[in-house]
Amino acid sequence: VQLQASGGGLVQAGDSLRLSCAASGLTFSTYAMGWFRQGPGKERDFVSGISTSGGSTNYADSVKGRFTISRDNAKNTVYLQMNYLKPEDTAVYYCAAAPWVLHTTPRLYTKWGQGTQVTVSS
Repeated sequence: VQLQASGGGLVQAGDSLRLSCAASGLTFSTYAMGWFRQGPGKERDFVSGISTSGGSTNYADSVKGRFTISRDNAKNTVYLQMNYLKPEDTAVYYCAAAPWVLHTTPRLYTKWGQGTQVTVSS
């Protein structure tokens, strides 16, 4: 099983980025997908999640209205569109997969990608 996250980078405040996470080695459509982030010296926090079909989504309060999660089950890929980025969004972003049910708790996700760095300068 592999979750390959990409799309991170160094941007300025107010810019946008789109993260992608390509999955292989699992039946993608049977996994809810989540994005988490971890800043320096901080815990890994939930950012956004999407159900197996894409019909349900949820977001951390800090990103509501700015970030949009989506998935393409035909491409085994989940996306995170991040708009109006702020310096406090700086972190390593991880994608993760949870069997069937959408969660916000990291320990309920059984598959994890390697992370992609997002740095937002002021």
